[in-house]
Amino acid sequence: MELGFGAEYDAFRQEVRDFIGQHWPPADGNLKSRENERAFVIAATERGYLHRAIPKRFGGSEQAADIGKAEIIREELTKARAPAGRIPGNGLVVPTLLEWGTEDQKDRFIAPTLRGDIVWAQGFSEPNAGSDLASLRTKAELVGDKWIINGQKIWTTHAHKATHMFCLVRTEPDAPKHAGISYLLIDIRQPGVTVRPLVQMTRQKEFNEVFFDNAETPADMLVGERGRGWNVTRSTLKHERSGISSMTWSLSMFRDLVKMAKEVERDGAPAIKDPRIREELAAIEGQLMSLTYSTYRATSHDMHDRDIGPFQTMPKLYMTELAGRISRLARDIIEDDFTDMGGARLKWIERFMISLSMSIAGGTSNIQRNIIAERGLGLPRDRSQGAGA
Repeated sequence: MELGFGAEYDAFRQEVRDFIGQHWPPADGNLKSRENERAFVIAATERGYLHRAIPKRFGGSEQAADIGKAEIIREELTKARAPAGRIPGNGLVVPTLLEWGTEDQKDRFIAPTLRGDIVWAQGFSEPNAGSDLASLRTKAELVGDKWIINGQKIWTTHAHKATHMFCLVRTEPDAPKHAGISYLLIDIRQPGVTVRPLVQMTRQKEFNEVFFDNAETPADMLVGERGRGWNVTRSTLKHERSGISSMTWSLSMFRDLVKMAKEVERDGAPAIKDPRIREELAAIEGQLMSLTYSTYRATSHDMHDRDIGPFQTMPKLYMTELAGRISRLARDIIEDDFTDMGGARLKWIERFMISLSMSIAGGTSNIQRNIIAERGLGLPRDRSQGAGA
């Protein structure tokens, strides 16, 4: 059985490693410098490693589609902790605009988004419209040449840092639930928009409430057809779940866990010497390898243009469970010091807390299980849940 990418791709992987080795970490050693990140992203784009599917006229690499090379680049960048030029909302809206946007929308937004001059937030979830996204009530009314928007969004990631929002709104209030929804682009730096950060238990302010009070956006900021925004949304969600399901994050987290298990002492010996810890590490590594080869299987199907159907949902669900297991073992290794909210172990405390939210982010685990059950296994639909996102 051949589980590798093959000689051509092995050579490409070495080429990418050589490039990263020459450009990252930066000469001054400052990994958090915006200038250093920007310089790396520009060099990697010019070399054809980043923004590969985006035409050059929009600032991309304009490379031929190659899922194998894209996966190798993602793995090597993650392994080196090098910038990938991706801001969460930006990585969702750009492919959506390429697929559904007008030429004017592409010209106006894609290049500034790749440069980081425009930062996007995703305006989907609302109170009482999270998993059941089609229940959203934020409305937009076309008045003359403007949309007038009223309503509320919640759990809006990085809205306090964003300049714009791609937003689902109800434009045909009398239409059936999934119909009458439109996809708008909104400048959120205007008087009719209030962004209120939500403080998490990690003490970070990643999520926000966003209120629209007669906010405005031009009529031509509609993406796709009026009342057909649900179809546009499917493109955005596809990219969101694909990004979250990446195995590279889990691999990086596991390497950190093993390193920490070697450094932390339990009863005068490194924690990794503890039989129970070793057994759990081995079990996690087994799950991780399962996730890795399942991801390669999906990649192989993509490379051969074969539809994998609901299989693409499984890695995200699996990774959610795995992240929780890794975080819980880290908590057990740290033991009483886990309550010390400082020092190098703070990273693991935050990871544990974040792992609790991963079963909600990017499509809840129960929704993922429903999709697998109904579309993958052909089980009857759970009518009590209504129409899910």
